[in-house]
Amino acid sequence: MATLQLTDFSNPIIVLGRPSVTSLFMRTTRQYRNSQARFVTRASLQQPSNRRQFIAETAAVSLSLTPLIGFGEPAKSEEALSEWERVYLPIDPGVVLLDIAFVPDDSNHGFLLGTRQTILETKDGGNTWVPRSIPSAEDEDFNYRFNSISFKGKEGWIVGKPAILLYTSDAGESWQRIPLSSQLPGDMVYIEATGEKSAEMVTDQGAIYITSNRGYNWRAAVQETVSATLNRTVSSGISGASYYTGTFNTVNRSPDGNYVAVSSRGNFYLTWEPGQPYWQPHNRAVARRIQNMGWRADGGLWLLVRGGGLYLSKGTGITEEFEEVQVQSRGFGILDVGYRSKDEAWAAGGSGILLRTTNGGKSWIRDKAADNIAANLYSVKFIKDNKGFVLGNDGVLLRYLG
Repeated sequence: MATLQLTDFSNPIIVLGRPSVTSLFMRTTRQYRNSQARFVTRASLQQPSNRRQFIAETAAVSLSLTPLIGFGEPAKSEEALSEWERVYLPIDPGVVLLDIAFVPDDSNHGFLLGTRQTILETKDGGNTWVPRSIPSAEDEDFNYRFNSISFKGKEGWIVGKPAILLYTSDAGESWQRIPLSSQLPGDMVYIEATGEKSAEMVTDQGAIYITSNRGYNWRAAVQETVSATLNRTVSSGISGASYYTGTFNTVNRSPDGNYVAVSSRGNFYLTWEPGQPYWQPHNRAVARRIQNMGWRADGGLWLLVRGGGLYLSKGTGITEEFEEVQVQSRGFGILDVGYRSKDEAWAAGGSGILLRTTNGGKSWIRDKAADNIAANLYSVKFIKDNKGFVLGNDGVLLRYLG
């Protein structure tokens, strides 16, 4: 049974089965005249002057009514076509999600971090999440911002602000708090599990520390903070570097241990490779200030500028040569890029914008999955090629469907 309800709600037409086109035309035309429906053209309301005109108008009306009475296939929604779905979380709306990681030996077991002392745990691959209480991280005097998490085997690390370091050796079943020196320069913003009892930790002032004994001792990998390096080399020619006293805005690590970081004002960027004593500053090659930088799957760099611009480095490795790529950002800033493979990557940003490339970043198309989500999407994380997440503010989490 199909139901057709016109503008005159007091006298709807109910059609049983599939009536003939002629009878349907006569009834709907009479109903359109009575209700003065807006979507019927003036020509269809006029008396046909001849039989040929009558047949032509009959066909036109029957075609226009096809989607209303179920003659054609229903159109699929944009959400159904999208490769992402939203996962609703049991947290306060104001929480900003900051990082996510899964236990390598159990791809269903993972942890999600955020502001307001948020730690969530999943054991079904990220479909559902529950709050996780860690007694050693519950201090009445602090409301921790958990910035970064990383696993290697069953060993895991979490860092946050104010200074806090958590360690697990049993895949997150229990967490131990590791004491830290009060003289630590800057806030801890990133940690990477590198091996058995080993990790690499970075602060927002450019300090890099390495441990190989579960965090009981840390060795400095750079000889001085970024501020000291830049103030010592004022004549280096780096725009905006003179008397630099700021911090990193973002920092990202490549799989082989190289780092790229953006200054807090976005006016230059810095790189570090294992074995170098200092961070190396670089002038930005674009007019607008830098928003974020990171590593492509092929070893090259991507660069985002404020206002929605996206650039890719020429070739691989560390360089100052970039080429702009046209993207449909709708004027909103792009905040992060995550690579699923060498060819496919996703970019996310302000006001729920999602972009996808399938040719290594040469061209991008917009995915409308998050258009109706009133949130900024800050981070794109692919755990492996079929497991990915987008993290945003107001507790927004998107899960990749593949």
